[in-house]
Amino acid sequence: MAQRTDGRESAYLRLARELRAAILQHDYPEGKRLPTEAELAETHRVSRQTVRRAFQDLVAEGMVYRIPGRGTFAAPREEQYLRQFGSIDDLMGLSIDTTMELITPLRQQVDLDAAGRLRLQSDRVHTLEFRRLHDDVPFCLTTVFLPPAVGKLVESVPELTEPGARSGVTIIGLLDDRLTDPIAEAEQSITVGLATPEIAEHLGCEQQRPLLRIDRMYQSTTGQPVELAVSYFLPEHYSYRVRLRRNVR
Repeated sequence: MAQRTDGRESAYLRLARELRAAILQHDYPEGKRLPTEAELAETHRVSRQTVRRAFQDLVAEGMVYRIPGRGTFAAPREEQYLRQFGSIDDLMGLSIDTTMELITPLRQQVDLDAAGRLRLQSDRVHTLEFRRLHDDVPFCLTTVFLPPAVGKLVESVPELTEPGARSGVTIIGLLDDRLTDPIAEAEQSITVGLATPEIAEHLGCEQQRPLLRIDRMYQSTTGQPVELAVSYFLPEHYSYRVRLRRNVR
C-alpha cells in the first residue's frame, strides 16, 4: 500500500477507498455515473491528478469503467466475490457487504503455537471460528486467536457466543472499539494449504483442494499483538494486488 513518508495514507488511496465503499454499498448501482474529476476534486479538496489516480486504481480492480467524453461508471458486479485489502480500514470494511457466520463460539483453550506467536507468557488463548459469506456463498474460513486480556473484552458480545449466529461484524472492528491502544498494523503471510475434511465441509469444496492460507497478526499502536487470524480462502474468490515502488534519491 502506498503511503506518504510521514506514515499517513496517500490522498488518492483514501479517495479510492471511499469511492470503493460507496460502490459496494450501492450508492452507485451498476451503470450509474460517478461524479466527474472536477466535482470530486472540489468535494474532497484534492487535485484532479489525485482523482485520476484513484479512478485508475478502481478501473484496475474492475470496480468502474471509463468512457471517453462521457464519464466514469460503476461496473457490473460479477458472481464471484472480489475485494481489495490494502489497509486495516479495508479489512474492517468487510462488514459492508459480507456476513460473518459463527461456527465455534469464543472459548479458552491451550494452544502452544498461537500463544507463542502472540508472545504470551502462558499457553492459554481465547479462540473462535467463523466463515464469511457474500450473498450466502461462503468464501473464507477463519480461526481467530486472542490474548486472554483481549478475549475478555469481547467474551460477552452476542455475535461471538451463539453457534450459527450471523452478523455483519468484524473481529478487528469489535476490538478497535474496546482496546485502549487501537489496532495500527498487521503482518500478513500468504501460503497454500489443503482443505481438510472440516474446511471442505464449511467452504463447500472437495477435500485436499489447494486453498490460499492467509495469516494476519494484528498489532496495536504500542506494537503489542492483539489478534492472530488464520484464514483459508477459495482462490477463485480472492484477488491480491500490491503496489511496488522504486526508491527515488
